Amino acid sequence: MASEETSLRALESLMTEFFHDCTTNERKREIEELLNNFAQQVGAWRFCLYFLSSTRNDYVMMYSLTVFENLINKMWLGVPSQDKMEIRGCLPKLLLAHHKTFPSFVRNKLCKVIVDIGRQDWPMFYHDFFTNILQLIQSPVTTPLGLIMLKTTSEELACPREDLSVARKEELRKLLLDQVQTVLGLLTGILESVWDKHSVTAATPPPSPTSGESGDLLSNLLQSPSSAKLLNQPIPILDVESEYICSLALECLAHLFSWIPLSASITPSLLTTIFHFARFGCDIRARKMASVNGSSQNCVLGQERGRLGVLAMSCINELMSKNCVPMEFEEYLLRMFQQTFYLLQKITKDNNAHTVKSRLEELDERILGSWTGTERSEVVQEPRLLLMRSQGQERRSVELRGAWKQKGGNGMKGCLTCSYIEKFTDFLRLFVSVHLRRIESYSQFPVVEFLTLLFKYTFHQPTHEGYFSCLDIWTLFLDYLTSKIKSRLGDKEAVLNRYEDALVLLLTEVLNRIQFRYNQAQLEELDDETLDDDQQTEWQRYLRQSLEVVAKVMELLPTHAFSTLFPVLQDNLDVYLGLQQFIVTSGSGHRLNITAENDCRRLHCSLRDLSSLLQAVGRLAEYFTGDMFAARFNDALTVVERLVKVTLYGSQIKLYNIETAVPSVLKPDLIDVHAQSLAALQAYSHWLAQYCSEAHRQNTQQFVTLISTTMDAVTPLISTKVQDKLLLSACHLLVSLATTVRPIFLISIPSVQKVFNRITDASAQRLVDKAQVLVCRALSNILLLPCANLSESEQQWPMRSVNHANLIFALSRDYRNLKPSAVAAQRKMPLDDTKVIIHQTLSVLEDIVESVSGESTKSRQICYQSLQESVQVSLALFPAYIHQSDVTDEMLSFFLTLFRGLRVQMGVPFTEQIIQTFLNMFTREQLAESILHEGSTGCRVVEKFLKILQVVVQEPGQVFKPFLPSIISLSMEQVYPIIAERPSPDVKAELFELLFRILHHNWRYFFKSTVLASVQRGAAEEQMENEPQFSAIMQAFGQSFLQPDIHLFKQNLFYLETLNTKQKLYHKKIFRTTMLFQFVNVLLQVLVHKSHDLLQEEIGIAIYNMASVDFDGFFAAFLPEFLTGCDGVDANQKNVLGRNFKMDRDLPSFTQNVHRLVNDLQYYRLCNDSLPPGTVKL
Repeated sequence: MASEETSLRALESLMTEFFHDCTTNERKREIEELLNNFAQQVGAWRFCLYFLSSTRNDYVMMYSLTVFENLINKMWLGVPSQDKMEIRGCLPKLLLAHHKTFPSFVRNKLCKVIVDIGRQDWPMFYHDFFTNILQLIQSPVTTPLGLIMLKTTSEELACPREDLSVARKEELRKLLLDQVQTVLGLLTGILESVWDKHSVTAATPPPSPTSGESGDLLSNLLQSPSSAKLLNQPIPILDVESEYICSLALECLAHLFSWIPLSASITPSLLTTIFHFARFGCDIRARKMASVNGSSQNCVLGQERGRLGVLAMSCINELMSKNCVPMEFEEYLLRMFQQTFYLLQKITKDNNAHTVKSRLEELDERILGSWTGTERSEVVQEPRLLLMRSQGQERRSVELRGAWKQKGGNGMKGCLTCSYIEKFTDFLRLFVSVHLRRIESYSQFPVVEFLTLLFKYTFHQPTHEGYFSCLDIWTLFLDYLTSKIKSRLGDKEAVLNRYEDALVLLLTEVLNRIQFRYNQAQLEELDDETLDDDQQTEWQRYLRQSLEVVAKVMELLPTHAFSTLFPVLQDNLDVYLGLQQFIVTSGSGHRLNITAENDCRRLHCSLRDLSSLLQAVGRLAEYFTGDMFAARFNDALTVVERLVKVTLYGSQIKLYNIETAVPSVLKPDLIDVHAQSLAALQAYSHWLAQYCSEAHRQNTQQFVTLISTTMDAVTPLISTKVQDKLLLSACHLLVSLATTVRPIFLISIPSVQKVFNRITDASAQRLVDKAQVLVCRALSNILLLPCANLSESEQQWPMRSVNHANLIFALSRDYRNLKPSAVAAQRKMPLDDTKVIIHQTLSVLEDIVESVSGESTKSRQICYQSLQESVQVSLALFPAYIHQSDVTDEMLSFFLTLFRGLRVQMGVPFTEQIIQTFLNMFTREQLAESILHEGSTGCRVVEKFLKILQVVVQEPGQVFKPFLPSIISLSMEQVYPIIAERPSPDVKAELFELLFRILHHNWRYFFKSTVLASVQRGAAEEQMENEPQFSAIMQAFGQSFLQPDIHLFKQNLFYLETLNTKQKLYHKKIFRTTMLFQFVNVLLQVLVHKSHDLLQEEIGIAIYNMASVDFDGFFAAFLPEFLTGCDGVDANQKNVLGRNFKMDRDLPSFTQNVHRLVNDLQYYRLCNDSLPPGTVKL
């Protein structure tokens, strides 16, 4: 005992030293090594048992329990039976003796250690493990401890980690399922007894305005008035101990429901009890009674009561998340929905005491567990941080800051856990996405009334996130309704009539919510500056989600949606179009003569609303095209004419350059409205294209006027004096008109000719890069793309060809002057200036080629004729810039686009010249320099080069086949050795795609199949050619599976599977006899080492596809050989592994056997880890 006492004091000293601020990392490593060695020695657990019962040092207790945990999970098989028996007896006694005095984290760790023993030994050697837990639960003194043990058992045994054999996992699950009915009965009893006990003591309160809420809607939702009466009983006031026990019981139920199947074990009385506790979350009166007098103890009690509601909703949501519902459980499900929607009605019921929104705000308080000192300080600091952030955003209004101050008392929201409202919203989402299809058919369940409640719930959400979540639910419902109508077109009118009122109400309210006229206070709170992960601001996300709902309603009720939206748009347009009368001329230009603060505020709101409504109108454009074009033509024409008028108005009076009283607010608003009107008009380009077809047949002047006026609105904006946002919107509209609408008369419009002249004028100031590229693309497409519904003779190709050649000649003027001879000699122009010319020209030319790559042969011919000289200059310049990786990168991007779009037009001789030039320039030294020394830019150069080769090897026919040996040689002898051993994924993905394309598109280069061989399956094997190259490629694929890059692994596995599907790769003799089981072995080893666990399913299927080529060989030869070569397992264990691998030949059974083999092999290796020799004394 003296040595144990001495060891304890030494351990306490070491632990204190380890966690002291002054201890160095070197000393910490020494202490850690000492502690690890002590834990490994035989009998260390006896010391730890003494430490646990004798110390009050938290660090020592946790270390001692970690020693036990390591012993049980990693060395248990080697522990003598007598020691195991002693441990099984001592640890539960220790827990019983100290569970009230141990810190909660120590108690929970000790519970887990005991459960770990049960995981190994129950029921064979620890037969009373589960019985003891049940007894603890049934004894009032130890009920909380028993519930903690039960939850830990559910967590650790129902879905155990891989450190158990599959057979043991299945056994544990079956043992637990056998106990489910008993456990659920016990938990039901606990919750019912607490409820009943406190219901009696609560007595009947005097009538209150809300105690009899059972109106018509409630009668519809619940089958009988008695159910409503039962749920309307007063909520009891629980003491702290009862609250704690109920919360533990509900946590147990939530975890049990996550894995047990829906069955009769989940009784109606249990469900009713859970719903009783769900009321704790939505009953504000009960919470207020709990926090009477505002004492801190009672405040925590109120939070605990709210927490019971959250936990009860977690239980309900676990049941809701199960999609597979047995027939016998459907009645229970209906009852659950009825009871939950009683709660929804209770939450959304408006009365004198509370509005719906204030009730939701109170319910949205996050639920706190036990507060530590740190958590308290975070709660205190959070409101201050929120205020600092809000003040940092300059465009927030004074009202916003006032709103923040009013909400300051609620500022702790951000740092707390989960709210009741969030759980309830999760339930509603699950109901609509998983069960609505099932429940809608029940006559007892009134879906329309449910939508009424959901509507109130949605539009009284206290937070933006809550509102977003509810919009998601409406989106799910609208998708369900749309798919239902499409599958039952005969009932379309009946279905729409049923839901029409609800949908119109939803549409109107969503539109109101995006307008400052109705919702200014909330919209001002939205951040319109900070971008999220999806590159959108909070305001943009709010608007986008709202408009998606509007669009989905439009799809169902087009007439209603249009008649609701257009008048609102018109009201705001009238304000915008009326601004002209307030424009006055000042010394420095034009000024908007609106200066009163209130008028400026109203104008700001109107302009923001107009911008949003223009986006809404643009989002609905798709519902006027296609089959709906004729039926909705007049509505669409009204919209387009109005949009054209607005864009022309903005361009003519130049609102974007006007001076305003509040330039930081109103000027951005005016620019945004102008940009959004252009974007909305662009959205109708497909409608205009369809109108173009109709107009061609009817020869109407109306269409010509529309397009001409649009161009009059666009062209003044294509200027360096216009803000980028507006300039780019104009450019995008111009591109859409040229590319999508394609009217033949576009080039003859004077305003278009002005743009043409501006772009080709060498003295004109160049637009910003993106705008320059877009305008050049538009002008090129006007000249290159064939117009719809015109014959070849009407396309005016000769004139367009000349104009296009002139356009490209002007755009490439400076570039063509970069003569290779001048570059080679002393440069007259600085290198940086040369690079700018190359970048500006190639970015434009590349975009022009890309935009025409999918078009007719005639368009591509004209394009290449215009580009021919520039392409030749590029090839001549390439060798001079081979060591400038940024220039080489741009040149190769240009050539890659050429190969993809115009290789036929370039012709075979010139294409061969390009390929040969590249192959000559990319020597092994140059490749090594690019990959190893030039960083990411150099790697991009090589990747582009490999992409060009991918295009070449995919080309059908024999034209480029002579290059195959050179390409394979370059890939395998020059590129592959450089990148093979590099951990970086750079270049690898592109190289392996090239190798895949070589095999996939040039199979006959390796396998000369004959007609006879393909007709007669019994014929001799296909003749093999170029075998060394094929083997080298396969070897490279095999090596790639040994590397850690999971993306490369997934890609290459997919390539092999594709080659097998298309070309029967695994069946080829060379693969089957020399490579097949090498690949299977590598893939199995990957599974065993768990290096690519995310791809378990894909690897299992690939192993099956390979093994299925020769199942007999797999079972008789490969599997025994694989097991023989496995280290870390003994002969008996290898035999067991072999016997457990059943000789199933179907995919599901085979892959299940593979994963069983892998799991059990890992388990046996874990069991066989030997203890290190030697002992260490502290």
